[in-house]
Amino acid sequence: MTATRMTRYDRSMLRLMNDGRGRPLYATAARRRLVVAAHLALTAVIGGLMTYFYLAGREPIWAVAAMAVLLLPWMVATGAINGATRGLLELREHALDERQSAERVRVQARAHRAMTLILAAAVAGLLITGAARGDAPVAYVAPALIAVLVVHWLMPLWVAGLMAQDEPCEDDGLLP
Repeated sequence: MTATRMTRYDRSMLRLMNDGRGRPLYATAARRRLVVAAHLALTAVIGGLMTYFYLAGREPIWAVAAMAVLLLPWMVATGAINGATRGLLELREHALDERQSAERVRVQARAHRAMTLILAAAVAGLLITGAARGDAPVAYVAPALIAVLVVHWLMPLWVAGLMAQDEPCEDDGLLP
């Protein structure tokens, strides 16, 4: 950790992000991948419901109810990923040690590269759709931009969850 004094908020966040009660959710690489996949799927479903609600003229209130129900498992998955990364993206810079700071930079760089590809695909998709139809798909522009914004916001979390390493285990059999 750096020389900057940690505030009470920093200490409480550090304690929260290192709380071991959720460890069974992300103890292995396979479980972390599963949690990230579930988070990604929940994000896609919630986004799809938002798009449906937007394009259907805000009539189907069931979509809002379904989104509200899906937010709870989405928040649990978010917490599990943050726990797996020990708050890599949630803690302030001065609360991280040098290894964590370097890991944060690596995660953000990978997320940036992935996001660039997704943005290029979104632009190409909208341009191709517009060329095929003869006009711009205006109704889909706002939902597409919102989807890209959400992916941009969550990509570092997903990358960090996928890059997280297993905790070192204590080997009781090797005593000096």
